[in-house]
Amino acid sequence: MDIFAFIFYCTGRSAVRLLMPVFVFCVTSTQLSANENYPLGSRPASMGNAFVAISDIWSVHHNQAGLARLRSFRAGFHHENRFMVPEFGLQAVAGVFPVRPGTIGVSYTYFGYTRYNESKLGLAFGRGFGERFSAGVQVNYLYTHIAEDYGDTGSVTVEGGFMAEPVDGLFVAAHIYNPTRAKRYTYYGEPVPTVMRFGVSGYLSGRLLAAAEVEKDFDNRMIFKGGGEISFMDSLWLRTGLTTDPVQASFGIGYAIGGLTADLAFTNHQVLGLTPHFSISYTF
Repeated sequence: MDIFAFIFYCTGRSAVRLLMPVFVFCVTSTQLSANENYPLGSRPASMGNAFVAISDIWSVHHNQAGLARLRSFRAGFHHENRFMVPEFGLQAVAGVFPVRPGTIGVSYTYFGYTRYNESKLGLAFGRGFGERFSAGVQVNYLYTHIAEDYGDTGSVTVEGGFMAEPVDGLFVAAHIYNPTRAKRYTYYGEPVPTVMRFGVSGYLSGRLLAAAEVEKDFDNRMIFKGGGEISFMDSLWLRTGLTTDPVQASFGIGYAIGGLTADLAFTNHQVLGLTPHFSISYTF
């Protein structure tokens, strides 16, 4: 993401489109974070993505152990316009299917535009072990398309985590992405990032949920995240959060009617500016 910050800072938003070929060249010739494991969901985004210890349809990204607590079929769609630049758009769909003895999750993520894009297809399974412990795993296929003569590449990664409830209403969880250090490009052998997360969440009152976590990419500094949400009338939520390195403030709102839930969030990068997020999901 540092290259994005440099381009924005030096040239402004309009020049990003002109410099995208330069970015593509850099991706193919240096160790930049292509195939980043982009966080999904407007509810998580509004809470600073401190979501590893919360169960939700977007647990298909944040922690597959959270799927074990979802016992109804759900489908969701997510879109975000990163830094208000169409070429940095991110879309995702997800589905949750309860089975015996656990819950299956599927997801698809697409980032970029026609000349450069990344996609991730995931198949997950989460299962409970007793009433207070659950675990989950996911297998992903990552695909990168670069126009002209750079070609396309693909790789397979795995991820997984656990979630425990040591006392009523308090959750402790951990998750790891790509523990096998799968490679990204065969001609450079650069590994896909390996990321570990550990967090807690809990209800400070009947309507106030708070969450905090730390995230460590093996190749970067530790990130701290925190967030919370408060509910009104059992159908309206207000949320806020904060993430470090780089500092990003976030806030959002959610509303549910029947089985339909809509979430809107905004995150503000200290250099790159505002990103709007929108998600919608339906519980059958």
